[in-house]
Amino acid sequence: MTGDLVGLADIRAAAERIAPYIFNTPLVPMTPSGLWLKAESLQPVGAFKIRGAFNAILSLTDEERKRGVIAHSSGNHAQAVAYAAKTLGVNAVIVIPSNAPAVKVEATRRWGAEIHLVDFMGDGRAETCAALERKHGYVIVPPYESLRIVAGTGTIGLEILKQKPNVRRVYVQVSGGGLISGVAAAIKQTKPDIKVIGVEPEFANDAQQSLRAGHIVNVPPQETVRTIADGLRVSQVGDIPWRHIRAYVNDIVTVSEDQIREAMRRIASEARLVAEPSGAVAAAGAFATGQPLEEAVAVVSGGNVDPKMYAEIIGA
Repeated sequence: MTGDLVGLADIRAAAERIAPYIFNTPLVPMTPSGLWLKAESLQPVGAFKIRGAFNAILSLTDEERKRGVIAHSSGNHAQAVAYAAKTLGVNAVIVIPSNAPAVKVEATRRWGAEIHLVDFMGDGRAETCAALERKHGYVIVPPYESLRIVAGTGTIGLEILKQKPNVRRVYVQVSGGGLISGVAAAIKQTKPDIKVIGVEPEFANDAQQSLRAGHIVNVPPQETVRTIADGLRVSQVGDIPWRHIRAYVNDIVTVSEDQIREAMRRIASEARLVAEPSGAVAAAGAFATGQPLEEAVAVVSGGNVDPKMYAEIIGA
């Protein structure tokens, strides 16, 4: 893997590498709205993160795998790294913010990872992760600041192109930027005329502000924590994702908390899929733009949601 951007060859190699371990998830139509959903919520750990995690760990040398891996995450990346590490016989340590949903923490613990909970404010999780890496020699598997992670998530874009050749717009949620970077890189290097639109909660719109300003903008955690979309509470995109966003993403839009909840309800009723708040954000953006939906795809990035919260939202 060379250069500042992930190439199609990197994404195709990742697809071959991870194929034995992940699902080629379906495109599910919403009826009657017409939007198509890329159901990454159906992956073994309930989220797209499994793609990057497997690509990263499978790319390590034998010596690196023996040292074990470490990651920091609000939940879905944590589960993915823990699951991939257990599957591949690698020890895993995960640093998780204290406000992560219990359902995600327990799922991570289920896969045998050693868990460290840290304060969700500030840079505690990244600092703790770095300190443990220095002390024990673990190999860090970043949630998004990695070409291997971007290449892994790019396999979603390849699948969308194969499953729906007439797609005109693809909506992708933005957190640290690894997901949209990979999807956009795969799509734009194959069919440049397809529009790739990022979607963020209004309370965590750092990527939108960055795209408008032409440089990375930070939104403080005191603001991002206000969104129900816990997987999108990152204060700023990574440097590697930022390069891909500038090169390949057409626009980034925002949605309100009410629009996120409504998208969760519509996904449940029209597609019979469970989407966590973060997972529903891309569909919320597709609905909000007012563009035709029949030739559009929205990524459902995850379905790991607290059952009580989900019941309250769906029943509202």
